[in-house]
Amino acid sequence: MTELHVSFEFFPPKTDAMNKKLWSSVEKLAPLAPDFVSVTYGAGGSTRERTHETVARILKETSLPVAAHLTCVAATKDEIDKVLKSYWETGIRHIVALRGDPPGGAGDPYTPHSDGYANAAELAAGARKIAPFEITVGCYPEKHPDSPSFAADIDMLKRKIDAGATRAITQFFYDNSAYLKYLERVRAAGINIPIVPGIMPMTNFKGVRKMADVCGATIPGRLVKLFQNLDDDPATRQLIAATVAAEQCLDLAEYGVNHFHFYTLNRDDLAFALCHMLGVRPKSVAKTKVTNAA
Repeated sequence: MTELHVSFEFFPPKTDAMNKKLWSSVEKLAPLAPDFVSVTYGAGGSTRERTHETVARILKETSLPVAAHLTCVAATKDEIDKVLKSYWETGIRHIVALRGDPPGGAGDPYTPHSDGYANAAELAAGARKIAPFEITVGCYPEKHPDSPSFAADIDMLKRKIDAGATRAITQFFYDNSAYLKYLERVRAAGINIPIVPGIMPMTNFKGVRKMADVCGATIPGRLVKLFQNLDDDPATRQLIAATVAAEQCLDLAEYGVNHFHFYTLNRDDLAFALCHMLGVRPKSVAKTKVTNAA
């Protein structure tokens, strides 16, 4: 049987309560020995600093391989290069290079900074000039909303690979056939790097539906019906979200998918349960105890 691999995405906490939740999740998921964990990154100085602090602490207090997200948004090349140099000096060796959402939020028109990196391909190339980072990038089974066609979208992925990317993680999706068709397209185009499915359980259906509308992800009608009339019933929503996510992962595993990237939203419960259902069990408890201090 093919060994399954997992990775987890976290976001930097904004409050003491969120900080405690994050580190509790890190401690719970660390024994599953993920290939890596990643920490998201947003425009703005304070958010960037929280990302750096979070990845540095994961590196220091756990044995987890950690990747730092980096975007092109609202920054010059010099500013981004300084972040990259700081990451390398801290010991971070893995970057998730993304274009990022417009400063006004996803859905607004995107305009590159006049002195910045225009897209993720340029960012990946810039990172490689700074240091020999491992580089992961994003990809879009249902096409990036800004791409005029699938061909253009796949061409951009090729540019990212030419710039040094060795792995792509997908935008979340809920129609497995969209992922499988996309995989056929990229393989036919000669792209052979891992295309890791990004899995986001629907614990907040309204929130996920809003994000899906912006990024062009399809929510099948059967799932819409499943979550109807559950706005005031979080316990049932949680159970259904777990069931739907488990069905999605197990189905993908049947098609030979052997790496899953979980968008945890800093929650360990569903991610841990999904890993258990896939057969991923704790492998060690070495150096996973973290403090909950801010």
